[in-house]
Amino acid sequence: MHLHEIMGRLAARGHDVHLLASGWHGAPAAATLDGLAVHRVGSRYGFALRARGAFRRLAAALRPDVVVEDVNKVPLNLPQLWPGPFALLVPHLFGTTAFRELPAPLAAVVWAAERPMARVYRRAAVQAISASTKDALVGRGFRADQVRVIYPGVDTARYTPEPALPREPAPTFLYVGRLKRYKQVDVAIRALGMVRARFGNARLLIAGTGDDQPRLERLAGQHGVRQAVEFLGYVTDERKIELYRRSWAVVLPSLKEGWGITNLEAAGCGTPAVAADNSALRESVKDGVTGYLVATGDAAALADRLVTLASDPALLARLGSGARSFAESLSWERTAEETESHLHDAVAVGAAVGRET
Repeated sequence: MHLHEIMGRLAARGHDVHLLASGWHGAPAAATLDGLAVHRVGSRYGFALRARGAFRRLAAALRPDVVVEDVNKVPLNLPQLWPGPFALLVPHLFGTTAFRELPAPLAAVVWAAERPMARVYRRAAVQAISASTKDALVGRGFRADQVRVIYPGVDTARYTPEPALPREPAPTFLYVGRLKRYKQVDVAIRALGMVRARFGNARLLIAGTGDDQPRLERLAGQHGVRQAVEFLGYVTDERKIELYRRSWAVVLPSLKEGWGITNLEAAGCGTPAVAADNSALRESVKDGVTGYLVATGDAAALADRLVTLASDPALLARLGSGARSFAESLSWERTAEETESHLHDAVAVGAAVGRET
C-alpha cells in the first residue's frame, strides 16, 4: 500500500514507474495498476532468490534514471548490480526481533543480511518512514545526513468519522493486522480479562489472519475471555473502516513497528489508539493527544488505559478529535511530493558520483 500510494501518484505526475515484485499462484507475469507497470517473479518466499536476476534484465532494458529498493524482510543489495543513481526505502529493520518470529536458521539469515547494509548502500539516498527507523539505520552505520525521514500518509477522505454511525454500546476494542507473535496480540487478550473485571461486557475484536491465531484462541480460553474475543479473519476495506468507526479504541501492543499505519487509519476515523511505547509507535501515537502509549508487554498498563477510556466518554471524544486532527496533518500527497524531491536529489547525487568516477 505504501508503494502504491506514493508511486501511483508519481506515475500520475508523468513519471514512468516500474515495479518488480513477487507473484502468487496464477498471477499474470505483468500488469498495469494505476499507471504502475508491474513485473512479477517468484513467490512470496522465493522472490529474493529470483529478484536479482530479474532486476538485472529489467534494468538493462529500461536504463532507469533512478532505482529504488524497498527493503522488505531481506535486502537485495542491488547497488552491487546497478552503478547509477540509487535510493533505498526502509520501513523498518528486524534485527533481533526476527528471532521471535522465525525459526532460528531463518532468523539468522535475516539478521545477518542486515549487518552489511551500511557498506553495501553507502552511496544510496535513504528514505526512512520514521525517525525510529532512521535511528536504527544510523545505529547500523549509515550516516545521519544520508537518511531522510518521510512519514507515510493516510487517506482522510476515505478514513473519516461518520456521525450517523455510533460507537458500539459496550466498550469494544479493536486490533487490526497480521496475527504474528511479535505483534503481541496476546497482551491485548490478557488485558481484556482485566478490563472485564470492571466492565463485564467489554469485547476485543481481532481483524486479520496469521499463524499465531491458534495460540491466541487457546490463550483467550485459558483467560476465560474466549466468548468476548472475536476473531474476524480477513475483512474488506469497507468493513475495516466500519470497525474503526464503531470501536472505542484500537490497540497495537506490538514489539516493534516501522510506523503503525493502523493507528493513523483509526485516527482518520476519529478513534484513538493505545499502543506499546516503543519504536515508531511513539510517532504514530501522540501520548495523551491521539491516544496512549503503555509499557511494552505490560497487560496491566494496557488494561488501565482501556478502563480509563471506557470510564470517560468526554476523554474518549477529546482523544478522538485529537487523533483526527493528527491524521489530517499526514497526507499521501505530501509523502509523494517529498519522495519525488528525494528522488530528484538521488539522481543529482548519482550523476555527480558518476562524473567523479
